[in-house]
Amino acid sequence: MIDKQNKVRIKLVKSRFGRLKKHAASLSGLGLRKINQEIVIDATPENMGMVNQVRYLLEVEEVK
Repeated sequence: MIDKQNKVRIKLVKSRFGRLKKHAASLSGLGLRKINQEIVIDATPENMGMVNQVRYLLEVEEVK
């Protein structure tokens, strides 16, 4: 039986340059490289931890 994982759509709205190295690394870990790039990821605790760390650079919305 497969559990249906919650999904989250995230969009990078501010530049990663001039930010802390840890925050730039979190964006890389999420797969975000360019401004206005959108991705849909699983809402795992690991991913949501990275999203919360750089939430001031992102727009986040839950996907159903």
